[in-house]
Amino acid sequence: MDQRYEPLFTPWKIGNVEMKNRIVMCPMGGTSLFGWMEPNHFDKVAAEFFLNIAHNNVGLIIPGIAPLRDPIGGRWLYQNPGMFKELKAYMERIHATGAKLFVQLTAGFGRSFAITDQLSILLRNKALGTLAKPIVDASFLCASPSELPSRWAEDVMCRPITKEEIHQLVEAFAKTAKLCKAAGVDGVEVHAVHEGYLMDQFTLPYTNQRTDEYGGSFENRYRFAVETVHAIKKACGKDYPVSLRYSVLSKTKGLCKGAVPGEEYTEVGRDMAESERAARYLQEAGYDMLNADNGTYDAWYWAHPPQYMPQNCNLEDVAHIRKFVDIPVVCAGRMTPEVGAQAIAAGQIDGMGVARQFLVDGAWVTKLKEGREEDIQPCICCHNGCFALAHYKGVANDEDFNDVLHMARCALNPTTMQGHKYDILPAKKPKTIAVIGGGIGGMEAARIATLRGHKVTIYEKTDRLGGVFIAAAAPDFKEKDKELIQWYRRQIEQLKIPVKFNTNVTDLAQLKADEVIVATGATARKLPIPGADRAMDAVDYLEGKPVGQRVVIIGGGLSGCEIAYDLYRKGKTPIIVEAKNDLMAVRGLCLANSSYLRDFFEANRVEVHLESSVEKIDANGVTVKGKNGASQTLAADDVILAVGYTPAPAFAKGRHVHVIGDACKVGNLRTVIWQAWKVAERL
Repeated sequence: MDQRYEPLFTPWKIGNVEMKNRIVMCPMGGTSLFGWMEPNHFDKVAAEFFLNIAHNNVGLIIPGIAPLRDPIGGRWLYQNPGMFKELKAYMERIHATGAKLFVQLTAGFGRSFAITDQLSILLRNKALGTLAKPIVDASFLCASPSELPSRWAEDVMCRPITKEEIHQLVEAFAKTAKLCKAAGVDGVEVHAVHEGYLMDQFTLPYTNQRTDEYGGSFENRYRFAVETVHAIKKACGKDYPVSLRYSVLSKTKGLCKGAVPGEEYTEVGRDMAESERAARYLQEAGYDMLNADNGTYDAWYWAHPPQYMPQNCNLEDVAHIRKFVDIPVVCAGRMTPEVGAQAIAAGQIDGMGVARQFLVDGAWVTKLKEGREEDIQPCICCHNGCFALAHYKGVANDEDFNDVLHMARCALNPTTMQGHKYDILPAKKPKTIAVIGGGIGGMEAARIATLRGHKVTIYEKTDRLGGVFIAAAAPDFKEKDKELIQWYRRQIEQLKIPVKFNTNVTDLAQLKADEVIVATGATARKLPIPGADRAMDAVDYLEGKPVGQRVVIIGGGLSGCEIAYDLYRKGKTPIIVEAKNDLMAVRGLCLANSSYLRDFFEANRVEVHLESSVEKIDANGVTVKGKNGASQTLAADDVILAVGYTPAPAFAKGRHVHVIGDACKVGNLRTVIWQAWKVAERL
């Protein structure tokens, strides 16, 4: 093991419970041991997932939030004693690995509950909401400290939660924690004074306008969190560890308005002065650890950092708050092992929190420990599989319903949290397989087919592997994308898969293959407008074609917005033109990612023209027509087209010809990789 990482592998304690190392698997929605959007039960898929991670040298595992009351059906967790009997037997298997496990319990979501358009109907129509209550009590799911607009459907108001309901939740925390303790669970984590969930909404001035004992003063706003730990300690004993998920700073300017790194703003939530006081106050109340980062759902990118956020983005604030408490503090938020180890050695934090990297590669701690860093498949912070909650103007949570039910899967690793659906099984009859195209989809199909025992050859028309993803990974903030390309190239090399570079396949018969996989990607769309030939494609820019100072980007989807972000970081003046009423108005793009770019553009006054069509491009710039029908010319030194792609399969699908990835249907990395697995597993 590299000596730089040694501080990560030292023991430490939370209360009287000792962990063998300081790597903490942080909780993620959808990884609960008690199920997710379904009646509570002992979830065998999640249990198997965590057991694999326990066998791979993690110190502490904290599964994802377990709502105290089922979102579907409304049963309380403590009303299912059989579930905890299964949990007890499971904890013996966890402890046999040397790992420890805390169960995270949540009071709920409040206005942050990611309602869909369909669910919002139950909140708008009280009669329908009442009829649906036995199945889905949307009113309770979204109940907040005060009457507040939903984060996801801003025209929907969430009702104030009652004092009786607060007391029920406090009681449920205690009863459930007692059952966890009896089952051998090492501790519980209260969710949370964190991320703008229900309990956090009580603590924040901009979401708590109550006039009773749960609103107003500092003590009243933190009363819910204090009563909860008191109740748990009373039920379980003062020595039973209780962690608190905690946001040091809210990083929030207002409802649905976050503050991006480096921005000067007025905090409407928890500022540092209050956080210093709150951390000490919560310790004195009885909490034994702070599992910390920053943010709210209004500034979601601090708690769920996309690749635009700096690595170790929360460390400075968490290290500061560590000075004000005597209990251990864990820091999460794009933490890197080297920096995490340094912070632990310096006494700035006590543990390094990591979440989504475990979804991509559950064995990454083992690989780190064994000095095999190059073999760790990197998380690229895309949220495409684990948290694809999309939201844009006029649409609430636009996540596919299947994703709502099965969160915490992984775009890069289809085996994660999907049971044995994607097991790699030996081929019944090994075949010779030709893969045309050495992009991500082609490499993944070749990798899986080879692992199954097939003889695979990749045919790539250029002199390197990576395809269009090389251009996509070009901006300097895409360091993890670059690492992913290198990881794939290493996999192909280690598996000894032959690659025929600079080879343009024109005749399938010459390949002498039993099966052919076509992974030739897509081509950029053109606009049928005068002067379109004056514009460059997005890939041209990403591959290094120079541009002037003022650059108009036609297309405000993810590609166009990332190019605008890259241009701004380079000191250029980007101008975005988009036909829809919002930027990045697409399904599958997590709000944590899209809201960062929207907030960044607003904070830095990047010019954006929504609901605008392009009429022509000429030497003067780009002429656009706005929603009001008026035309204007946007002066531009250069114009970049980012209006999507069209599949470009080199060969049509046939009996033994399989078209995958963007060559089949343009999507994202998740659609490319998952389809590559499905095809490779069928051959």
